[in-house]
Amino acid sequence: MTSASELRSGKTHRDENFPVASWIIHPRHRELILAFYNFVRTADDIADHAMLDAPTKLKYLDLLEAELLGRGETQAEAVALRKALAARGMPPRHALDLLTAFRMDVTKLRYEDWDEVIHYCRYSAMPVGRFMLDVHGESTSTWPASDALCAGLQINNHLQDCGKDYRNLNRVYLPRNALEAVGAKVDELGLLKSSPALLKCLQDLAVRNDVLLGEGRPLAAEVKDFRLGLEVSVIQSFADRIVSMLKVRDPLSERVHLKPVEFMFASVGAIGSEIARRTFGRGPVSKPAPRA
Repeated sequence: MTSASELRSGKTHRDENFPVASWIIHPRHRELILAFYNFVRTADDIADHAMLDAPTKLKYLDLLEAELLGRGETQAEAVALRKALAARGMPPRHALDLLTAFRMDVTKLRYEDWDEVIHYCRYSAMPVGRFMLDVHGESTSTWPASDALCAGLQINNHLQDCGKDYRNLNRVYLPRNALEAVGAKVDELGLLKSSPALLKCLQDLAVRNDVLLGEGRPLAAEVKDFRLGLEVSVIQSFADRIVSMLKVRDPLSERVHLKPVEFMFASVGAIGSEIARRTFGRGPVSKPAPRA
């Protein structure tokens, strides 16, 4: 059986929409975070692999889970994460949750409504933030804001890649009832430009996601670790900028991503603002608007 490593897409932590184990994070955490990332990236690439059928994908995901839990030594990413977690006395629960999401990617191609999408994010995105918080010894009281930010990041990605997901994987994360409400059809995602109805659906979802991201905005102030607070501020800044673009652009006809110079300015601005807040205290972070 081919090892999971050989099925990797070649994408690394440097290719993500958000920083992964960046220089901001303390070096003592990098090995564990990268082990977690490599395990997750491998499982994600298996779930998205164009040449594997569903039963084979599920078999590989089961194998990764088994070896993460100590039953085998053949899958390098699973063994590396298992050892890294053991060295810190941490359980594998967040990685196991992510495997649940990847199994959903294999078996579930459509979502009925916003709540179903959020349920998917519970396994596909929220565990990443919870893992980072656990690595830094943060309280579980930070989880609600983290969950909102991570889900918002995931939905940004769903909107950015909606055309590619449909064309390459026949996978649609846009809620069926949101498409139906504006008279848009799923097969319009295969076009090179959104129809007026589809564009309205995409931009309406971006507006709703902006509210969700607002619920994550207090997170940087809630975490105690200084470096993690800076990292969260940068990630929030990226997410806010991307959702603002999604509210006015068409992801089918243009690439809705931050350019390198925009990444740089967003990072510098977010780091500066968070340092000022922690150093001089600008008062409490405003409460987000209620979720739509």
